[in-house]
Amino acid sequence: MVKIIGGGLAGCEAAWQLANAGIECTIYEMKPHKYTPAHHYKGLAELVCSNSLKAARHDSAAGLLKEEMELLGSLIVPCAKENAVEAGGALAVDREKFSDAVTEKIVNHPLIHVVDEEITTIPDGDVIIATGPLTADGLAESIREKCGDYLSFFDAAAPIVTFESLDMEKVFFASRYDRGDADYINCPMNKEEYLEFYNALITAESAPLKEFDKRDFKVYEGCMPVEVLAKRGEDTMRFGPLKPVGLTDKRTGKRPYAVVQLRKENAEGTMYNLVGFQTNLKFGEQKRVFSKITGLENAEFVRYGVMHRNSFIDSPRLLDASYSLKSDGRIYFAGQITGVEGYIESAASGIMAGRNLARKLQGKKPLVLPVDTMIGGLTAYISGGCSGDFQPMGCNMGILPELPERIKDKKLKYKAYADRAVGSMKKYLEENE
Repeated sequence: MVKIIGGGLAGCEAAWQLANAGIECTIYEMKPHKYTPAHHYKGLAELVCSNSLKAARHDSAAGLLKEEMELLGSLIVPCAKENAVEAGGALAVDREKFSDAVTEKIVNHPLIHVVDEEITTIPDGDVIIATGPLTADGLAESIREKCGDYLSFFDAAAPIVTFESLDMEKVFFASRYDRGDADYINCPMNKEEYLEFYNALITAESAPLKEFDKRDFKVYEGCMPVEVLAKRGEDTMRFGPLKPVGLTDKRTGKRPYAVVQLRKENAEGTMYNLVGFQTNLKFGEQKRVFSKITGLENAEFVRYGVMHRNSFIDSPRLLDASYSLKSDGRIYFAGQITGVEGYIESAASGIMAGRNLARKLQGKKPLVLPVDTMIGGLTAYISGGCSGDFQPMGCNMGILPELPERIKDKKLKYKAYADRAVGSMKKYLEENE
């Protein structure tokens, strides 16, 4: 009997995949006896932050992800479509009706059992841990004992931009004092440009924290939001993440007044992280303010900075591409605890964890989807494709390998990514199912 800890989207998808493969499983869900600070509804697969499951278009990252999930036999996507409400181009649902629909499917499946019980230690046997970003303290400690570095704090993450959207006429590659292999992209600013950016930053509007985040809020020096740092003084950033020391703009032969550095976010170099730019600004403000940085005027942001209480394991070090622990193959992880960011991303990881555990029990090789699919790209990112400090990632086209041909029109380019991904997924499943 497979044990699944957590009855959110990831846990439900994992159970659905196992049961439909003929494997009996039990979901352990601590509601209604105990709720996290974010949860209030009794049903499974509760949406707590938004009723939107992101864009539905084929030529969007979220739309593509949902298409791939349906090809893999998703439970969540059909239930969402059946309970959709009007939301423009997004897939939005009546949250309670959606939860009820998923719950009904789960409890009525003859091979799925649901037990209302809090699990405080990792159980024996085959298990999928799908407890989300607010894992209860007892189990969190058990995971920490098993996995070592296990993160649970106010996570302030920096934005990520696509390489191809940078203005390469205005930036330059270099490492400080020419050490290394010119690993950083440098965005130089003169004094006037810096002061314009500085004043925009310190007057920008921050995103409000949720009530359960406010209660425990603490700014950690090691991941301080850049806007908090800036408010300590006009030159504080110039002696911190924007220091120009050891950098010379080879086009001018001079040291800039300030420099914003970008570091590779993935091995392919299609995405770059703004070094030292952890932030809690509203997304619109991030776009407005950070576009004032030299070379980022037309930057495409594939992830905005976020700050919230988050719990996730160091997946690139701990997990393989099947979502199982490298050190203990009976334990699988799914959902936001793996470092995927978002509802549908969590559900997709649940599909993969459930499928791969089922295949292991059946003596089959795991499904490791091609990296040019959205699920394959996310899986590769959390299981080793992240470069630098690991931070959660949601679906985006920047995580996929570049197309063989350059397409300037963004909509046509994204359609080409999506067409390639769906074709690749279908071919892979035909050859490996």
